[in-house]
Amino acid sequence: MRVLLNVTPVYTGQAGVARYVRGLLSGFSATSSAVQVSELGWPVCNFDKPQPIRAGVTMWRDFVWTKTVPCWASRRVQPAVVHDTANWTLGALPGMRRIATVHDAAVLRHPERFRPWQRRSALAALEAAKSCDRIIAISRFTADEICALAGFDARRIEVVHNGCDFGEDAPEAAPRTDGLPERFFLFVGSLEPGKNLALLKDTYELAGRRGFRLPDLVIVGARWNGVPGEGAPPPGWHYLGHRPDQELVWLYRRALALVFPSKYEGFGLPLAEAMILGCPVICSMLASLPEVGGEAVRYAELHAESYLDAMSELERDEPARRQMSRAGCIRAMAFNWERCAKETVAVYRSATGAP
Repeated sequence: MRVLLNVTPVYTGQAGVARYVRGLLSGFSATSSAVQVSELGWPVCNFDKPQPIRAGVTMWRDFVWTKTVPCWASRRVQPAVVHDTANWTLGALPGMRRIATVHDAAVLRHPERFRPWQRRSALAALEAAKSCDRIIAISRFTADEICALAGFDARRIEVVHNGCDFGEDAPEAAPRTDGLPERFFLFVGSLEPGKNLALLKDTYELAGRRGFRLPDLVIVGARWNGVPGEGAPPPGWHYLGHRPDQELVWLYRRALALVFPSKYEGFGLPLAEAMILGCPVICSMLASLPEVGGEAVRYAELHAESYLDAMSELERDEPARRQMSRAGCIRAMAFNWERCAKETVAVYRSATGAP
């Protein structure tokens, strides 16, 4: 079976959706399925370019490239399945089945997190995905959200969980940064308001008012230019920006815990990454996070006092950290890209009627 796969997210970001596309490709290559994948994407990155060049690249991709090349590619490749992995941009000719992966419904649940053009694009993508032959939701939570908020037909939705890029034997490299403490908590994620770094600031300030010093916080993630008004960071915070995977592995393996107070997640890849590497996790019991973390993580209410209690207790309790480390590794083994690829192929076969 020939599949035309939209790999555009690899060139437009470095976070969850880009990891999904890379992981799915690695899963396809590792399985013995008969799927032949043709990749379609304009191989020009925009996330590493300054403004206004980045805006120019984005406009060319969205308004020129996507209006011309995908249709031509469909005619040339003649795939049985056209699979869009993020925003619906690929046209399908008669006889071709259309598959769309939906990662979340954040634009409907939290529209304030998005710029106007992002809202328009995301809403158009959701509307286009509704007409596809099959929809892949990356979690049961996301499947329920798009049915409740966007009117998707549940009969055409298949839940296929994400995998994880790392394994227990993942190579590591120490970050090229002086001054990292021996004991630290870790935060991983794009630094936009929905990831809720502000709650951790409140947590550290609450600890200070109570005369209690939490271990330092190491923060990994690209800072969006549009996150003003945060004020000065608390003492002991270390912003590392985006870091390569080998450095991220090193940090996961040495952190007291990943602290992940995100308000909304379609899946929550940092949880799976932390758990497979033996890093305990503190997060809240909302959105998809319980679906990923199960009973292997420490849940806290979404306010500073609850996070302070969880962090201070876990810092002191080494046996609890060891137990969470073991439980997390077992839990995370369920999330791998080979399984994701096999289940995705099953969706292709269901859409086409192939055995």
